[in-house]
Amino acid sequence: MKIIVCVKQVPNTNEIKINPETGTLIRDGVESILNHDDANALEEALKIKDRDPKTEVIVLTMGPPQAREMLEECIAMGADEAVLLSDRALGGSDTWATSNALAAGIRKIGNYDLIFAGRQAIDGDTAQVGPQIAEKLGIPQITYVREFQMEGKRITVQRALEDGYQVLKTTMPCVLTCIKELNTPRYMSIRGILKGAAAEIKVWSAEDIGVNEELVGLKASPTNVYRSFTPKPKGKGVSVKGDTAKELAGNLLAELKEKHII
Repeated sequence: MKIIVCVKQVPNTNEIKINPETGTLIRDGVESILNHDDANALEEALKIKDRDPKTEVIVLTMGPPQAREMLEECIAMGADEAVLLSDRALGGSDTWATSNALAAGIRKIGNYDLIFAGRQAIDGDTAQVGPQIAEKLGIPQITYVREFQMEGKRITVQRALEDGYQVLKTTMPCVLTCIKELNTPRYMSIRGILKGAAAEIKVWSAEDIGVNEELVGLKASPTNVYRSFTPKPKGKGVSVKGDTAKELAGNLLAELKEKHII
């Protein structure tokens, strides 16, 4: 079995700051990490490999050259191979253009049985790339996977909803996007870290994957982010105290009247 896992290197959201003049992210000195949901996607692929050592797990990403570090971490976790799509022609791609590039990369890898991806990236929160890849490849998709079972070529999953879940079945090949409830990602092993550091990461250009350059990059992207900003901090809250419910209600009423709210 061959499993492809789509991953993304993202800035650590705890470190993000926005330039107030340009409205763009300040990335200098900001730690980059493997996207959280993508780690869950990789873990589920590795669990299949644990049960069947013949399974091949390939991680695929699109990004700048420094994304190699993240791919080395994926190999250290247990992935067999890694592919980086990196080309100036791909820069500035929105979700539609990104899915065009990733779908082309997946076609070049070929002969896949399963494609796992995270539900969404923490730097964009669109949850669009996984489903778009499935549409470009013309294969079934199930999103928000919180439980996964496989019997032969048949797959049964629980798809998370706001008020419960759906039980859905499909056949391979297909695309599954994963959420954190699916599993707990494993740590890198010492042997894996050494393997990752020595791994040969394949780097493919737009020409290598045979994608039409009119379908990728900034100019091909139908959506654009015109402004990003940090919300202004809210004012300090007021704590209303009282020993009984009646006293609390009275103190709250007095506070509201004092501020001319009522």
